[in-house]
Amino acid sequence: MSYVYPPSIPSVGIADRAERFAARRVYCVGWNYAEHVREMGSEPDREPPVFFMKPADALVPNGGDVKYPPATENLHYEVELVVAIGAPGADIDASAATELIFGYAVGLDMTRRDLQAHAKKHGQPWGLAKGFDQSAPISALHPADEVGHPSRGRIWLEVNGERRQDGDLSQMIWSVPEIIQHLSRFFELKPGDLIFTGTPAGVSAVTTGDRLNGGIEGIDTLAVTLS
Repeated sequence: MSYVYPPSIPSVGIADRAERFAARRVYCVGWNYAEHVREMGSEPDREPPVFFMKPADALVPNGGDVKYPPATENLHYEVELVVAIGAPGADIDASAATELIFGYAVGLDMTRRDLQAHAKKHGQPWGLAKGFDQSAPISALHPADEVGHPSRGRIWLEVNGERRQDGDLSQMIWSVPEIIQHLSRFFELKPGDLIFTGTPAGVSAVTTGDRLNGGIEGIDTLAVTLS
């Protein structure tokens, strides 16, 4: 019996199109809204952005179920603007960063907060806290030539109809072009890369059965249920 199969390629839907966006890597930015930095126990500054990664197969389509992950008793949501890269580039200047962008989506960075706190306390990486199965729900992508390049607009999330997060993209410490500039110094960005750009204040725990609804003005809405 053969155990070697052609690999399946994770992908994200594109709004109003039959084609799909083949996902390559999922990069994430931590601590990119001042009030969220404060609720995590630190003070915001202009230190270089904190980056971590999730596996591409952690993506979950809009409207899907997200299984409550094992090994945590404190699962948190983080609603975020997601940037999809459509052209290659390395060491990109912020002034040219939008030339790499294919489009935008709404995403959730699901986090095992208790595991993250343990990792931070002991100076360990965040992989177990951030990179687990189904940890990256995402809406359809909306091409930049249709929605532009948003630098402001409401970003929000509700749990079971109760508003938990309510901010604006203009509150980012690092803008999307600046994020691309920093990230492209460490990695050559390529088509298929996704960048989750950080979350506003209001994160808290959720549990099985909770319904999460979030959105970004001018982009899309996203809904998933914890099962």
